[in-house]
Amino acid sequence: MRTGTAARVGQYTALFGYLVFLAFPFLWLISTALKPPRELGSLHPTWIPRDPTLDNFRQAFDEQPLLRAASNSLIAAAGAAVIAVLIAAPMAYVMARHRTRLARAAGGWVVVSQAFPFVLVIIPLFLVLKNLRLINSVPGLVMVYVVWALPFALWMLVGYVRAVPAELEEAAAVDGAGRLRTLVSVTAPLMAPGLAATALFAFVTAWNEFFFALVLLKTPEKQTLPVILTHFIGAEGVADLGPLAAAAFLATLPSLVVFAILQRRITGGMLAGAVKN
Repeated sequence: MRTGTAARVGQYTALFGYLVFLAFPFLWLISTALKPPRELGSLHPTWIPRDPTLDNFRQAFDEQPLLRAASNSLIAAAGAAVIAVLIAAPMAYVMARHRTRLARAAGGWVVVSQAFPFVLVIIPLFLVLKNLRLINSVPGLVMVYVVWALPFALWMLVGYVRAVPAELEEAAAVDGAGRLRTLVSVTAPLMAPGLAATALFAFVTAWNEFFFALVLLKTPEKQTLPVILTHFIGAEGVADLGPLAAAAFLATLPSLVVFAILQRRITGGMLAGAVKN
């Protein structure tokens, strides 16, 4: 019993330390956002601001178009998540139910494509978007995010489709339902948690993405939040720390709120995709 108790105490201690490690950047970000300039320049920083203020938030909104950038990020992230799931769902159904050599090769390519760095694909993507006249446009950025999210979405959804019993689809076929009707009416409702989890991961990835947005969007009116945050850094590399922390805190909130509200559905979708009949 002593050994079991000691092991449990050790597990909880390790878990607490891990949670502190994860929460430290976010808590320090909040603390920095609430500090006045004289505390930010102090040689002896403190966890809790001595004289908390909201001036950094007001200054951040005054200096940069945060609301417009948030709107651009929302359109790009939501559009990419919805389109990626709509394209990946039927593709995952085919790969899961028809295990041919082509399907296995496609699955292998999906895994390999995740190892490609951003720099490797940015020049071809830039040239394609230039020919389509979609440079410096949010729809062009949505297309890039869809292409980048598709392999991950497809890889996740294949597991979710395999978790749906094939007998249900066979029963629907006996009743006269075609492949498309079976996918929409039978398979899709059963894998709804997986679809939600995939869409949310695609949304958060696009919301936080920086490199593609930096290269493809030129004017401030079209730029997303991660790019706008770099405007708080001066030409000499000196950051306007207070407003930058305030803007970064606001940019982090949507992802945290989404995960906090839908964490059970995300966990259920992940576990569903990990189980095979």
